Amino acid sequence: MAERTGEPVVTRAGAAGPARSRLARPGGESWRTYRMVAGMWIRSTLAYRTSFALSLFSSLCVTFFDFVVILLMFGHVEGLGGFAFAEIAFLYGTAGTSFGLADLTMGSLQRMGRRVRDGSLDTFLLRPAPLLAQVAADGFALRRLGRLTQGLVVLVWGLLLLDGVSWTPLKVLLVPVTVVCGAVIFMAVMVIGASAQFWIQDAAEVTNSFTYGGNTLLQYPPTIFAQELVRGVVYVVPLAFVSWLPALYVLGRPAPAGVPSWAAFASPAVALVCCGLAGLAWRAGIRSYRSTGS
Repeated sequence: MAERTGEPVVTRAGAAGPARSRLARPGGESWRTYRMVAGMWIRSTLAYRTSFALSLFSSLCVTFFDFVVILLMFGHVEGLGGFAFAEIAFLYGTAGTSFGLADLTMGSLQRMGRRVRDGSLDTFLLRPAPLLAQVAADGFALRRLGRLTQGLVVLVWGLLLLDGVSWTPLKVLLVPVTVVCGAVIFMAVMVIGASAQFWIQDAAEVTNSFTYGGNTLLQYPPTIFAQELVRGVVYVVPLAFVSWLPALYVLGRPAPAGVPSWAAFASPAVALVCCGLAGLAWRAGIRSYRSTGS
């Protein structure tokens, strides 16, 4: 029968083909979903351009006050923990830019606990699209560009002020690699924190202590913190690979807490490991989700 008509064979192949294609390209499907949802929110935001401009300006001003504290501090001292102002600005800029990228793209995951509590996550599960991409892009806040812009401005300023650095092609390449890998590490931490909220719905502040708190920690030199804390962000929660270790190599300073010098180049590998752990945590969280019954 199949040889005479050909219809059953064609139908099955046609049905199986797209399914295999979707399974083979989960990354492409996630990116398309994220782009579509985020684009919808961006268009909605830009429909009120004056309101967007004011919110962006206010976000830029609020985040800049963090750096104003450092400016005021250096009005009274010449160094902090043995670091000059240009070096502090470089540390601040690398950490701030990385976190700004992560916050812009994945900041909406902070609302994960609320979605689990009120059952609104079920709406996303009913859609034939990757869940993580939907949740991360939903409510995309373009005003978070203010944080990213502020970090990038300080980073460029710090690079222009650095005059004691012996620049090599490796150090020049390490700066953008540090920013990108740092953003990926922060994103992975955000996903892990969102995954924890499947079991602990009020864990958003705990996650913020590692993301927002980690960003603040990395903006200052490791020499002003206790060695136990420094070891914790190297060996336990690897936030030191966001900026400290590669930035210290660029500045020609030794790594903290007895960390080997080659660790300055380990940020890409650490980012990959963090992404793998985040993926495992997210899948475990989805499997444990039982909805609210409402």
